[in-house]
Amino acid sequence: MVHSISHFVSYDKFSHSHKAFLAAISSNQEPSCFEQATQDEKWRNAMHQEIKALEKNGTWTLEELPEGKRPIDSKWVYKTKFKSNGEVERYKARLVAKGFTQMEGVDYHETFAPVAKLVTVRTLLAVATKKNWIIHQLDVNNAFLHGDLDEEVYMKIPKGFAKEGETRVCRLRKSLYGLKQASRNWYRKLTKFLISLNFKQSKADHSLFTYQNGGVYVAILVYVDDVIIVGDNFDKIQQIKQQLDNEFSIKNLGPLKYFLGIEVAKTSDGLVLSQRKYILDILQDTGMLGCRPSAFPFEQGTKLDKGEEEARVDATQYRRLVERLLYLQATRPDVTYAVNVLSQFVSDPRQNHLQAANRVLRYLKGTPGQGILLPRQGPSNLTAYCDSDWLGCPFTRRSRTGYLLLFGGGPISWKTKKQSVVSRSSAEAEYRAMASTVSEVLWVRWLLKDMQVQLTTPTSLFCDNQAARHIANNPVYHERTKHVEMDCYFVRERVETRDIEPQPIESKLQLADLLTKGLGTQQLRSLLNKMGIHDLHAPS
Repeated sequence: MVHSISHFVSYDKFSHSHKAFLAAISSNQEPSCFEQATQDEKWRNAMHQEIKALEKNGTWTLEELPEGKRPIDSKWVYKTKFKSNGEVERYKARLVAKGFTQMEGVDYHETFAPVAKLVTVRTLLAVATKKNWIIHQLDVNNAFLHGDLDEEVYMKIPKGFAKEGETRVCRLRKSLYGLKQASRNWYRKLTKFLISLNFKQSKADHSLFTYQNGGVYVAILVYVDDVIIVGDNFDKIQQIKQQLDNEFSIKNLGPLKYFLGIEVAKTSDGLVLSQRKYILDILQDTGMLGCRPSAFPFEQGTKLDKGEEEARVDATQYRRLVERLLYLQATRPDVTYAVNVLSQFVSDPRQNHLQAANRVLRYLKGTPGQGILLPRQGPSNLTAYCDSDWLGCPFTRRSRTGYLLLFGGGPISWKTKKQSVVSRSSAEAEYRAMASTVSEVLWVRWLLKDMQVQLTTPTSLFCDNQAARHIANNPVYHERTKHVEMDCYFVRERVETRDIEPQPIESKLQLADLLTKGLGTQQLRSLLNKMGIHDLHAPS
């Protein structure tokens, strides 16, 4: 039986303009290597434009390589940029230095530069949807080239542009994509400029910048050279765009439609975030596009072990698949538990691990357009759910923490993580999960203040373990709690300051349940509906 992907993806619910946009990003094929790109004139032109821009910017000078120095290499990366209406904005060929060959202390020193957390992205979009703010996207042209380079770095002449017999190399005068210090230099320069425009840098997430003056609010969220700008005043947003363009040269991509591989669809109910194209690309690359779909991502009751008696599989292929599934968690909390389990075996994958990974792919085949809904209606409140599976790991006997945070009914933060120590009781495992959840709640409440959301009531924390709730509310249970004393005081203090309020919930209604164990079809669907998971691409 043929299981065509067209049976699981529909575009009937979208406007004509959004259909055109989805068709454009779906049909686009980008070159995977230099040899492939040279076969197409548009990509050859893109490479020439990149070299011209680099030379115009004074990125390098050609010099003979000094004795004792070694040049790093470079490669080409190709990306098609789209406008919000689906038209091709430009074909972008980016020259990337192979910075992994740099030596610390020789051609780089400090490297760290923050990028926006995906939780911050979802939270900002959730708040903007509730407040009906303008949401636009910008792209900075050759962002890293604006960073100044202090170290002495040499690079081979880019592939396809070295003249015959040329012995000189490029001495880099400005940062280039791929250099260890490039992102730090660019981030430092951008931060300095935004602060000069009276933006304040968020303490909760340093990639978030906010402007507030005379009732006007604008927020800018930076992920390397991709920028989301939201606000309540169109004229002020246009003014800031112009100031950024004058300083750095930006591309105004209009209303947010596609950000970091995440598709953003605006509906009457709110904003839907999905990764349809990303999922279809994974299925295509793994040869699973025609597979039989599964109704759930992980077999109920299954405990994957090391599988030492199972046959080994291609470790490189398995790691590549798990890496791609890890990023899929940006909009798919329903596969988070399965991916967490599969990640444990990347060092020595076996046949049973690959079979479990293929089941995740079969589940994705049936739900490629599924994503999270950030609702427009409803109160702007924060609620949290936490759960654990006591002794869930079969070979370490550690428990697994799962938590989920909803803002205004839409999921903004979730995690599945194995606990660092073995818990001696289910109450202890649940309490450790509660402590991790409280830590995330406090951070999100802090972040929301920067987004003009003042939470005046405690955050309801739903836990289905009675003992854990009693420990949080009462300074007793000494025998149970003496070895988890720090977590006890941490949670109890936040209960007393009214930041959180532990609440009981039935196990069958515990949304965090899908983050700690494999569930059957009916229970999985029920929890996803309560969580606000939406599928605009589901056939009618």
